[in-house]
Amino acid sequence: MKAGVALTGAVGGAGLLLPALSSEAQAQTATDIDPTTIPKFAQEMTVPEVTKPDRISGTTAYYSFEMQEVQTEIIPGKQTTVRTFDGHFPGPWIKACSGHRVVVTQKNNLPSPTSIHLHGGHVPESSDGTPMDLIQPGNEKTYTYPNSQPNANLWFHDHAHHVESENVFRGLTGFYTLMDLPEKALGLPSGAYDIPIAIRDARFDVDGQLIYQMNDFRGRTVILANGKAWPYFEVAARKYRFRLYNTANMKFFTLKLSNGSTVQHIGGDGGLLEAPVTTDAISLTSGERADIVVDFSKFPVGTTFELVNTEGVPAGVPPTPVLQFRVTRTAADYSRVPAKLRTLPALPTPTVNRNVVLRVDEGVADGMGYIDDKVYDHNRVDNTIKYGDTEVWTVSNVNQRVPHNFHIHLVQFRVLERNGVPVTSGPETGLKDTVRLMPGEKVKVQATFTGYRGKYVYHCHMFDHAAMGMMATMEVV
Repeated sequence: MKAGVALTGAVGGAGLLLPALSSEAQAQTATDIDPTTIPKFAQEMTVPEVTKPDRISGTTAYYSFEMQEVQTEIIPGKQTTVRTFDGHFPGPWIKACSGHRVVVTQKNNLPSPTSIHLHGGHVPESSDGTPMDLIQPGNEKTYTYPNSQPNANLWFHDHAHHVESENVFRGLTGFYTLMDLPEKALGLPSGAYDIPIAIRDARFDVDGQLIYQMNDFRGRTVILANGKAWPYFEVAARKYRFRLYNTANMKFFTLKLSNGSTVQHIGGDGGLLEAPVTTDAISLTSGERADIVVDFSKFPVGTTFELVNTEGVPAGVPPTPVLQFRVTRTAADYSRVPAKLRTLPALPTPTVNRNVVLRVDEGVADGMGYIDDKVYDHNRVDNTIKYGDTEVWTVSNVNQRVPHNFHIHLVQFRVLERNGVPVTSGPETGLKDTVRLMPGEKVKVQATFTGYRGKYVYHCHMFDHAAMGMMATMEVV
């Protein structure tokens, strides 16, 4: 499919998505809102409520969601149509426990097909939400998540090929926090002080409606935190745990506190790090997560400061605001951040080495995306992996100007090297499922393929690039 064609579509006889409505044409005729006219820090950031299961039987919790379009206020005073699970924007929040199964029935009442992927989840192929395992409008599918992995900051989103980009842009995402007993015993901030925050960019017309256009990385100039444009959040003068999710289609963030304070980076995609990392910058590419603790007790009541984005901001230009923190009260705090958070297993000796090359057409209006110079074809298996093998993949971004990132389904991996330099410290030492690759960069990752056999995909997790064809299939046999 051409990069310039956005699809809200049907399925043809061969199982390929065919265009039914071009959002590209709509985007060309829309009048954008002037983002400078949107008041900043005028709305309070929404905190998602934990979704209660429909029922619990033994160690299995059952949920059901209806994918539907609803109206919500993202920009003050305007109603925006978004695509949601049960009307939740930025999404519902499932909390699950390791070893306790979750079963989710998803009914599709949207105008386009969907396929729901639990990002970072170790799940059987039948519940992975593969790109062509589609839920047609009016139909439903039940997904089973065994949760046979340690604590992790997972999330779920649409993965229907060619329409995943638009569906996610219009809001079809949800939070999924996987907890375990060792994590609970650490004494980290919890309850009302453990908050997921989905950060993304968006583009709106003057009426407040979302404007979708493929590969529109320059047009999406409004920043959302938990579904609100540039909100504020009131905090007590104590420690908070924030689980940060980059749910943007393409945008990368480097997040800092505007007063220069540091935070404790305690976890990432695959859960807790071995030890906290004190830092003043959190890097998140599309799909990545960061688990941080901010200690607001250092600031007197009445203090305000912002979480800002410095990614791609030229020298001398102020960073872009994301949300404002307001310290409004005091509160007791019995939480702590231990010096030791977990012990990761030793890396086994790898048995296979592979090379993976990422590329998009640069400087081409209707460019395509490629992995190993091939556009995604769901009928083709690109790599066959022996069950139980430990493999090292050297992933290269050969583009000169375009960044990418890289996500593998089924497994969490460890980052061994970046540009030939061993990764021995920092957040990339933890379990990962998505990793940054700037132009010309090369990253070496290691994973063990066990648990389930079947066909799974790996791809650039910039949704627009995946929709352009930058995706491939592996089969674990």
